[in-house]
Amino acid sequence: MLSGVEIKEGRTRLLVPERHSSHGPGTRTSDVFFNRQMAFGRDVSVMLLKALERNTVSVADAMSATGSRAVRVANEVKNTTVTANDADPKAIPYIDYNISLNSLSNCVSSNMDMHVLFSDQSFDYVDIDPFGSPVQFIQSAVRGCKKKGIIAVTATDTAPLAGAQAGKCRRKYQSEPIRGYMCHEGGLRILMCVMAKELAKFDRGMKPLLSFYADHYFRVYAQVEEGADATDRSLGQIGFMHYDPATLKRSTSEYPDVRHSKGPFWLGPLHDKALLGRMNAESLEDEKRCVKMLRLWRNELDEKVFLYDVSELSSFTKMSPPKMDDLLDALNAAGRAAPTHMSPTSFKTDLETEDVISVYRESSPDSGK
Repeated sequence: MLSGVEIKEGRTRLLVPERHSSHGPGTRTSDVFFNRQMAFGRDVSVMLLKALERNTVSVADAMSATGSRAVRVANEVKNTTVTANDADPKAIPYIDYNISLNSLSNCVSSNMDMHVLFSDQSFDYVDIDPFGSPVQFIQSAVRGCKKKGIIAVTATDTAPLAGAQAGKCRRKYQSEPIRGYMCHEGGLRILMCVMAKELAKFDRGMKPLLSFYADHYFRVYAQVEEGADATDRSLGQIGFMHYDPATLKRSTSEYPDVRHSKGPFWLGPLHDKALLGRMNAESLEDEKRCVKMLRLWRNELDEKVFLYDVSELSSFTKMSPPKMDDLLDALNAAGRAAPTHMSPTSFKTDLETEDVISVYRESSPDSGK
Protein backbone atom coordinates (compact mmCIF):
# COMPACT_ATOMS: atom_id res chain seq x y z
CA MET A 1 0.00 0.00 0.00
CA LEU A 2 1.43 3.37 -1.08
CA SER A 3 1.60 5.77 1.86
CA GLY A 4 1.87 9.52 1.86
CA VAL A 5 -0.02 12.77 2.13
CA GLU A 6 -2.04 14.43 -0.60
CA ILE A 7 -1.34 18.10 -1.35
CA LYS A 8 -2.49 20.57 -3.97
CA GLU A 9 0.11 22.54 -5.92
CA GLY A 10 -1.05 24.96 -8.59
CA ARG A 11 -4.02 23.22 -10.20
CA THR A 12 -2.61 19.75 -9.56
CA ARG A 13 -3.15 17.18 -6.82
CA LEU A 14 -0.10 15.24 -5.68
CA LEU A 15 0.60 12.36 -3.35
CA VAL A 16 4.00 12.86 -1.71
CA PRO A 17 5.83 11.07 1.11
CA GLU A 18 4.53 12.10 4.50
CA ARG A 19 8.09 12.94 5.59
CA HIS A 20 9.47 15.40 3.03
CA SER A 21 11.55 18.57 2.90
CA SER A 22 9.80 21.90 3.13
CA HIS A 23 12.69 24.38 3.01
CA GLY A 24 16.36 24.74 2.11
CA PRO A 25 18.21 22.42 -0.26
CA GLY A 26 16.40 19.51 1.34
CA THR A 27 17.54 16.24 2.84
CA ARG A 28 16.38 12.76 2.05
CA THR A 29 13.72 12.02 4.66
CA SER A 30 12.15 9.13 2.71
CA ASP A 31 13.03 6.76 -0.11
CA VAL A 32 11.48 9.11 -2.69
CA PHE A 33 12.53 12.77 -2.50
CA PHE A 34 10.13 15.70 -2.46
CA ASN A 35 10.82 19.32 -1.48
CA ARG A 36 7.79 21.58 -0.98
CA GLN A 37 9.91 24.73 -1.34
CA MET A 38 10.63 23.83 -4.96
CA ALA A 39 7.00 24.64 -5.81
CA PHE A 40 8.21 28.01 -7.11
CA GLY A 41 10.64 26.28 -9.47
CA ARG A 42 7.83 24.06 -10.74
CA ASP A 43 5.64 27.15 -11.19
CA VAL A 44 8.34 28.66 -13.41
CA SER A 45 8.46 25.52 -15.57
CA VAL A 46 4.70 25.71 -16.08
CA MET A 47 4.86 29.44 -16.91
CA LEU A 48 7.69 29.01 -19.38
CA LEU A 49 6.20 26.04 -21.22
CA LYS A 50 2.87 27.84 -21.56
CA ALA A 51 4.63 30.88 -23.00
CA LEU A 52 6.29 28.83 -25.76
CA GLU A 53 2.94 28.65 -27.55
CA ARG A 54 3.95 25.57 -29.53
CA ASN A 55 1.41 23.23 -31.11
CA THR A 56 2.94 20.20 -29.41
CA VAL A 57 5.74 19.76 -26.89
CA SER A 58 7.24 16.42 -25.90
CA VAL A 59 8.64 16.69 -22.39
CA ALA A 60 11.09 14.51 -20.46
CA ASP A 61 11.45 15.01 -16.73
CA ALA A 62 14.54 12.83 -16.37
CA MET A 63 14.74 12.68 -12.55
CA SER A 64 11.08 12.84 -11.67
CA ALA A 65 10.97 11.38 -8.11
CA THR A 66 7.27 11.74 -7.13
CA GLY A 67 6.49 13.12 -10.58
CA SER A 68 5.53 16.50 -9.16
CA ARG A 69 7.01 18.61 -11.97
CA ALA A 70 6.07 16.21 -14.76
CA VAL A 71 2.48 15.75 -13.59
CA ARG A 72 2.01 19.50 -13.09
CA VAL A 73 3.27 20.16 -16.63
CA ALA A 74 1.02 17.49 -18.11
CA ASN A 75 -1.98 18.79 -16.14
CA GLU A 76 -1.43 22.55 -16.49
CA VAL A 77 0.20 23.03 -19.93
CA LYS A 78 -1.82 22.29 -23.06
CA ASN A 79 -0.45 20.25 -25.96
CA THR A 80 2.18 18.43 -23.92
CA THR A 81 3.11 14.76 -23.86
CA VAL A 82 5.20 14.04 -20.78
CA THR A 83 7.57 11.24 -19.82
CA ALA A 84 8.13 11.15 -16.05
CA ASN A 85 11.33 9.17 -15.67
CA ASP A 86 13.23 8.04 -12.60
CA ALA A 87 15.91 5.37 -12.25
CA ASP A 88 14.67 4.45 -8.77
CA PRO A 89 11.87 1.84 -8.96
CA LYS A 90 10.50 3.16 -5.64
CA ALA A 91 9.54 6.40 -7.41
CA ILE A 92 7.33 4.78 -10.04
CA PRO A 93 4.33 4.00 -7.79
CA TYR A 94 4.18 7.68 -6.78
CA ILE A 95 4.42 8.81 -10.40
CA ASP A 96 1.72 6.36 -11.54
CA TYR A 97 -0.54 7.32 -8.64
CA ASN A 98 -0.20 11.04 -9.38
CA ILE A 99 -0.91 10.47 -13.06
CA SER A 100 -4.07 8.59 -12.11
CA LEU A 101 -4.99 11.13 -9.40
CA ASN A 102 -5.19 13.84 -12.07
CA SER A 103 -6.74 11.57 -14.75
CA LEU A 104 -3.96 12.28 -17.22
CA SER A 105 -3.70 10.53 -20.57
CA ASN A 106 -0.72 12.62 -21.75
CA CYS A 107 1.77 11.51 -19.09
CA VAL A 108 3.56 8.17 -18.70
CA SER A 109 6.05 6.86 -16.16
CA SER A 110 9.47 5.49 -17.11
CA ASN A 111 11.94 3.55 -14.95
CA MET A 112 15.22 3.98 -16.85
CA ASP A 113 18.70 5.28 -16.25
CA MET A 114 18.51 8.77 -17.78
CA HIS A 115 21.63 8.14 -19.88
CA VAL A 116 19.86 5.16 -21.46
CA LEU A 117 16.61 7.10 -21.88
CA PHE A 118 18.33 9.87 -23.83
CA SER A 119 20.31 7.45 -25.97
CA ASP A 120 17.00 5.86 -27.06
CA GLN A 121 14.65 8.84 -27.27
CA SER A 122 14.70 12.58 -27.89
CA PHE A 123 12.32 15.31 -26.73
CA ASP A 124 11.38 18.94 -27.37
CA TYR A 125 12.01 19.81 -23.73
CA VAL A 126 14.47 18.02 -21.45
CA ASP A 127 14.58 18.71 -17.70
CA ILE A 128 17.30 17.54 -15.33
CA ASP A 129 16.95 18.39 -11.65
CA PRO A 130 19.44 16.25 -9.72
CA PHE A 131 20.27 16.24 -6.04
CA GLY A 132 23.52 18.25 -6.15
CA SER A 133 25.61 18.94 -9.24
CA PRO A 134 24.18 18.35 -12.75
CA VAL A 135 27.54 18.24 -14.56
CA GLN A 136 27.60 14.47 -15.11
CA PHE A 137 24.12 14.56 -16.67
CA ILE A 138 24.26 17.55 -19.04
CA GLN A 139 25.84 15.73 -21.99
CA SER A 140 23.11 13.07 -21.95
CA ALA A 141 20.48 15.81 -21.77
CA VAL A 142 22.02 17.36 -24.89
CA ARG A 143 21.79 14.00 -26.67
CA GLY A 144 18.14 13.71 -25.70
CA CYS A 145 17.15 17.17 -26.92
CA LYS A 146 15.61 17.56 -30.39
CA LYS A 147 16.51 20.32 -32.85
CA LYS A 148 15.34 23.69 -31.52
CA GLY A 149 14.59 21.95 -28.25
CA ILE A 150 14.96 23.35 -24.75
CA ILE A 151 17.21 22.13 -21.97
CA ALA A 152 16.37 22.99 -18.35
CA VAL A 153 19.08 22.35 -15.74
CA THR A 154 19.09 22.77 -11.96
CA ALA A 155 22.18 22.91 -9.75
CA THR A 156 21.72 22.72 -5.99
CA ASP A 157 25.44 22.61 -5.19
CA THR A 158 25.53 26.35 -4.54
CA ALA A 159 28.54 26.25 -2.20
CA PRO A 160 31.04 25.25 -4.92
CA LEU A 161 29.50 27.44 -7.61
CA ALA A 162 29.35 30.48 -5.33
CA GLY A 163 32.96 30.02 -4.25
CA ALA A 164 32.54 28.70 -0.69
CA GLN A 165 34.12 25.44 -1.87
CA ALA A 166 36.40 26.72 -4.61
CA GLY A 167 38.35 23.48 -4.96
CA LYS A 168 35.19 21.53 -5.67
CA CYS A 169 34.15 24.12 -8.25
CA ARG A 170 37.50 23.76 -10.00
CA ARG A 171 37.18 19.96 -10.05
CA LYS A 172 33.55 19.72 -11.17
CA TYR A 173 33.12 22.83 -13.31
CA GLN A 174 36.72 23.62 -14.34
CA SER A 175 36.13 27.19 -13.28
CA GLU A 176 37.52 29.60 -10.69
CA PRO A 177 34.51 30.99 -8.80
CA ILE A 178 34.17 34.44 -7.30
CA ARG A 179 33.30 35.11 -3.67
CA GLY A 180 31.54 38.09 -2.16
CA TYR A 181 28.58 40.07 -3.41
CA MET A 182 28.80 38.72 -6.97
CA CYS A 183 28.99 35.06 -5.92
CA HIS A 184 25.50 34.01 -6.97
CA GLU A 185 25.69 35.73 -10.34
CA GLY A 186 29.09 34.12 -10.79
CA GLY A 187 27.76 30.68 -9.90
CA LEU A 188 24.88 31.01 -12.34
CA ARG A 189 27.22 32.10 -15.13
CA ILE A 190 29.59 29.19 -14.42
CA LEU A 191 26.71 26.73 -14.83
CA MET A 192 25.71 28.42 -18.10
CA CYS A 193 29.31 28.25 -19.32
CA VAL A 194 29.39 24.49 -18.72
CA MET A 195 26.11 24.05 -20.60
CA ALA A 196 27.43 26.03 -23.58
CA LYS A 197 30.61 23.94 -23.68
CA GLU A 198 28.70 20.64 -23.54
CA LEU A 199 26.41 21.76 -26.37
CA ALA A 200 29.44 22.85 -28.41
CA LYS A 201 30.73 19.26 -28.46
CA PHE A 202 27.77 18.47 -30.71
CA ASP A 203 28.03 21.65 -32.87
CA ARG A 204 25.13 23.18 -30.99
CA GLY A 205 24.79 26.62 -29.46
CA MET A 206 22.45 27.98 -26.84
CA LYS A 207 20.14 30.93 -26.42
CA PRO A 208 19.28 31.51 -22.75
CA LEU A 209 15.54 31.83 -22.19
CA LEU A 210 15.54 32.26 -18.42
CA SER A 211 18.40 31.89 -15.92
CA PHE A 212 18.12 32.60 -12.22
CA TYR A 213 19.23 32.02 -8.66
CA ALA A 214 16.55 31.34 -6.05
CA ASP A 215 16.48 29.94 -2.53
CA HIS A 216 19.20 27.27 -2.62
CA TYR A 217 19.65 26.55 -6.33
CA PHE A 218 20.56 27.80 -9.79
CA ARG A 219 18.24 27.16 -12.73
CA VAL A 220 18.85 27.64 -16.46
CA TYR A 221 16.45 27.24 -19.40
CA ALA A 222 18.23 27.36 -22.75
CA GLN A 223 17.05 27.04 -26.34
CA VAL A 224 19.27 24.77 -28.43
CA GLU A 225 20.55 26.29 -31.67
CA GLU A 226 22.04 24.15 -34.40
CA GLY A 227 25.23 24.47 -36.44
CA ALA A 228 28.78 25.72 -36.29
CA ASP A 229 27.85 29.41 -36.48
CA ALA A 230 25.48 29.13 -33.52
CA THR A 231 28.11 27.17 -31.62
CA ASP A 232 30.76 29.81 -32.26
CA ARG A 233 28.39 32.58 -31.18
CA SER A 234 27.80 30.78 -27.89
CA LEU A 235 31.47 30.10 -27.27
CA GLY A 236 32.17 33.74 -28.08
CA GLN A 237 30.12 34.70 -25.03
CA ILE A 238 32.38 32.83 -22.63
CA GLY A 239 35.13 34.72 -20.85
CA PHE A 240 37.00 35.61 -17.69
CA MET A 241 36.82 38.44 -15.19
CA HIS A 242 38.95 40.59 -12.91
CA TYR A 243 37.69 42.24 -9.73
CA ASP A 244 39.74 44.85 -7.89
CA PRO A 245 38.49 45.29 -4.29
CA ALA A 246 40.64 48.43 -3.96
CA THR A 247 38.57 50.23 -6.61
CA LEU A 248 35.51 47.93 -7.04
CA LYS A 249 36.24 47.84 -10.77
CA ARG A 250 35.14 44.83 -12.78
CA SER A 251 36.51 43.93 -16.19
CA THR A 252 36.15 40.96 -18.53
CA SER A 253 38.35 39.32 -21.13
CA GLU A 254 37.84 36.65 -23.77
CA TYR A 255 41.00 34.92 -22.55
CA PRO A 256 42.48 34.38 -19.07
CA ASP A 257 45.53 36.34 -18.01
CA VAL A 258 47.25 37.41 -14.80
CA ARG A 259 44.45 39.87 -14.02
CA HIS A 260 41.47 38.04 -15.51
CA SER A 261 41.81 34.86 -13.48
CA LYS A 262 38.18 34.24 -12.42
CA GLY A 263 36.03 31.96 -14.54
CA PRO A 264 35.33 31.03 -17.23
CA PHE A 265 31.82 32.47 -17.06
CA TRP A 266 28.97 32.91 -19.53
CA LEU A 267 29.15 36.65 -20.28
CA GLY A 268 26.06 36.85 -22.49
CA PRO A 269 22.47 37.69 -21.51
CA LEU A 270 20.58 35.63 -18.96
CA HIS A 271 17.05 35.90 -20.37
CA ASP A 272 14.92 36.18 -23.49
CA LYS A 273 12.84 39.28 -22.82
CA ALA A 274 10.26 38.43 -25.50
CA LEU A 275 9.52 35.10 -23.85
CA LEU A 276 9.39 36.73 -20.41
CA GLY A 277 6.82 39.16 -21.79
CA ARG A 278 4.52 36.23 -22.61
CA MET A 279 4.87 34.48 -19.26
CA ASN A 280 1.84 34.70 -16.98
CA ALA A 281 1.64 33.85 -13.26
CA GLU A 282 -2.11 33.24 -13.12
CA SER A 283 -3.31 30.15 -11.18
CA LEU A 284 0.15 29.15 -10.00
CA GLU A 285 1.03 27.87 -6.52
CA ASP A 286 3.06 30.94 -5.51
CA GLU A 287 1.42 33.49 -7.78
CA LYS A 288 2.56 36.48 -5.74
CA ARG A 289 6.21 35.47 -5.89
CA CYS A 290 6.00 34.63 -9.59
CA VAL A 291 4.58 38.09 -10.36
CA LYS A 292 7.39 39.73 -8.39
CA MET A 293 10.12 37.67 -10.07
CA LEU A 294 8.70 38.23 -13.55
CA ARG A 295 8.86 41.97 -12.95
CA LEU A 296 12.50 41.74 -11.83
CA TRP A 297 13.57 39.47 -14.72
CA ARG A 298 11.83 41.64 -17.32
CA ASN A 299 13.47 44.84 -16.10
CA GLU A 300 16.89 43.42 -15.23
CA LEU A 301 19.85 44.72 -17.25
CA ASP A 302 20.90 41.15 -17.82
CA GLU A 303 23.22 42.00 -20.71
CA LYS A 304 25.46 43.73 -18.15
CA VAL A 305 27.72 41.39 -16.22
CA PHE A 306 28.46 41.42 -12.52
CA LEU A 307 26.17 43.32 -10.26
CA TYR A 308 26.86 45.94 -7.59
CA ASP A 309 25.48 45.65 -4.08
CA VAL A 310 24.49 48.45 -1.72
CA SER A 311 26.35 46.72 1.12
CA GLU A 312 29.49 46.57 -1.03
CA LEU A 313 29.29 50.31 -1.76
CA SER A 314 28.51 51.14 1.85
CA SER A 315 31.55 49.21 3.06
CA PHE A 316 33.78 50.78 0.41
CA THR A 317 32.71 54.40 0.95
CA LYS A 318 32.15 54.09 4.71
CA MET A 319 28.85 55.91 4.14
CA SER A 320 25.32 54.95 5.14
CA PRO A 321 23.21 53.42 2.38
CA PRO A 322 20.44 55.46 0.76
CA LYS A 323 17.02 54.00 0.13
CA MET A 324 17.23 51.60 -2.80
CA ASP A 325 14.61 53.50 -4.82
CA ASP A 326 16.44 56.79 -4.29
CA LEU A 327 19.73 55.28 -5.38
CA LEU A 328 18.18 53.76 -8.50
CA ASP A 329 16.55 57.08 -9.40
CA ALA A 330 19.91 58.83 -9.10
CA LEU A 331 21.68 56.16 -11.14
CA ASN A 332 19.03 56.34 -13.87
CA ALA A 333 19.44 60.10 -14.03
CA ALA A 334 23.05 59.50 -15.04
CA GLY A 335 22.65 56.30 -17.08
CA ARG A 336 20.69 53.06 -16.85
CA ALA A 337 20.20 50.96 -13.71
CA ALA A 338 17.76 48.32 -12.47
CA PRO A 339 17.46 45.89 -9.56
CA THR A 340 18.53 42.28 -9.99
CA HIS A 341 16.73 39.16 -8.88
CA MET A 342 19.86 37.92 -7.06
CA SER A 343 19.36 40.07 -3.96
CA PRO A 344 17.03 42.89 -2.85
CA THR A 345 20.11 45.10 -2.32
CA SER A 346 21.80 44.47 -5.68
CA PHE A 347 21.53 46.25 -9.03
CA LYS A 348 23.12 46.43 -12.47
CA THR A 349 24.02 49.55 -14.39
CA ASP A 350 25.80 50.69 -17.54
CA LEU A 351 27.70 53.37 -15.63
CA GLU A 352 31.42 53.11 -15.03
CA THR A 353 32.45 52.05 -11.53
CA GLU A 354 33.78 55.47 -10.54
CA ASP A 355 30.44 57.02 -11.57
CA VAL A 356 28.52 54.42 -9.55
CA ILE A 357 30.59 55.30 -6.49
CA SER A 358 30.12 59.00 -7.08
CA VAL A 359 26.33 58.69 -7.38
CA TYR A 360 26.25 56.52 -4.27
CA ARG A 361 28.21 59.13 -2.28
CA GLU A 362 25.86 61.89 -3.39
CA SER A 363 22.79 59.77 -2.54
CA SER A 364 23.96 58.70 0.90
CA PRO A 365 22.25 60.29 3.92
CA ASP A 366 25.78 61.16 5.07
CA SER A 367 26.38 63.42 2.06
CA GLY A 368 24.92 66.42 3.88
CA LYS A 369 22.36 67.19 1.16
